[in-house]
Amino acid sequence: MTVRRFHQVDVFAAEATKGNPLAVVHDAQGLDDTQMAAFARWTNLSETTFLLPPTEAGADYRVRIFTPGGELPFAGHPTLGSAWAWLQAGGTPREAGVVVQQCGIGLVRLRQAGGRLAFA
Repeated sequence: MTVRRFHQVDVFAAEATKGNPLAVVHDAQGLDDTQMAAFARWTNLSETTFLLPPTEAGADYRVRIFTPGGELPFAGHPTLGSAWAWLQAGGTPREAGVVVQQCGIGLVRLRQAGGRLAFA
């Protein structure tokens, strides 16, 4: 069995249990759709994301977003929470102050302002 790290984060809150919960699985290469969906059901959260190497030029990483019922091309709090978790795990953006996430709708630019992330 492969061991993978994951964060469970509270998006939109500075205090635990006060925000929107999100599970973020790091280094998700090798997981197929069925495994991602099963893990998302297991977390029983509204969304679970999986971080992967980008496949589009200009992206810092790629994310896939799953609910217990299926995959989403994009969602707000999973985008922000995934970027935060990616940075916390040592991710380094190609452009200072900007994180570029690849997801089902294409490239999404996020700006870093201090310790916060916002849609650019």
